[in-house]
Amino acid sequence: MPDRTSPYNAFNFRVDFGSGNIQGGFSEVSGLGTEITVAEYRNGNDVRNVVTKIPGMFKVSDVTLKRGVVNSAAVFEMFDALQNGNVAEAKQTVTVTLMDETGANAVQRWVLLDVFPMKYTGPSLSAKGGGDVAMEELQLSVGDIQYDQVA
Repeated sequence: MPDRTSPYNAFNFRVDFGSGNIQGGFSEVSGLGTEITVAEYRNGNDVRNVVTKIPGMFKVSDVTLKRGVVNSAAVFEMFDALQNGNVAEAKQTVTVTLMDETGANAVQRWVLLDVFPMKYTGPSLSAKGGGDVAMEELQLSVGDIQYDQVA
């Protein structure tokens, strides 16, 4: 099968928590990324005035999820587990899957490992209305990331 030349749309995706406890679809995922730090080194007796760059530590970015508020306590249960010192219970595997235009076929997958919540932001509420959806934001610390090209 030849490689696809046109990019996929960014609006068909799924977020799955390994525990299956998190309910409700997410409207936005941001921060999927990795970085390798670079150490610069030069010998004091090197005749060349050039700095050598050496690959350093591998870092994974924090990931932010946004969704409309649903009647679920699962996010708060993760925070409670951390607050009570139960890190193993709070850590999860989270899978973000990009779907094709039909929404039926997975095309790329990011598997986030050793994930735990680090920040929760609740909705901004206003009695004036305006038709806005109550949104919440969850920032996750990610220990490692695996990339899987499905299609």
